[in-house]
Amino acid sequence: MIVLGLTGSIGMGKSTTAKLFADAGIPVHDSDEAVHRLYSGAAAPLVEAVFPGTVKEGVVDRTELASRIVGNPQAIVRLEKIVHPLVRADADAFLRHHRAARQPLVVLDIPLLFETSGTDRVDKVVVVTAPAEIQRERVLSRPGMTPEKFETMLARQTPDAEKRRRADFVIDTGNGVEAARQAVHSIIGNLTGKAADGAH
Repeated sequence: MIVLGLTGSIGMGKSTTAKLFADAGIPVHDSDEAVHRLYSGAAAPLVEAVFPGTVKEGVVDRTELASRIVGNPQAIVRLEKIVHPLVRADADAFLRHHRAARQPLVVLDIPLLFETSGTDRVDKVVVVTAPAEIQRERVLSRPGMTPEKFETMLARQTPDAEKRRRADFVIDTGNGVEAARQAVHSIIGNLTGKAADGAH
């Protein structure tokens, strides 16, 4: 089974690309989705213990949690120490399941793949990119996003050019969804030797 790591900086179109892999019949483990699940499950009591008052009715209140950690690097590190091992365990269970089912290819969607040394967990890496002005426009159109917040997030991520240099495959989402879909199908064909489900 080939494990393909999918990553890309904020606003580069990673979620859309992950969906294109899923649409093509490839199982995708989405780290962000796993965090959402864990915040209403295993992570909730652990987060509450470190950040009291951030869990309401058994679910982590993301807005409340964000207000405690934004601009506080130590708090971010404390939160990552709780969340990262849980997400990794969730991904490991996903890999075991699909390996047992003899799935030829799966995708691990890991936003901070290079930043968290996630490359040792994958066989190949696909980086999603887009021109800087498109990235900026996408991110600043998100609710509650400010230029300062965007700059802070960018500063914590490996630069796009460096990610592209270290990638096995690069998908540019600046050319629209159809072009990205074709790129996804060509990567699937390259790695599995056969056309993707739903490939034209």
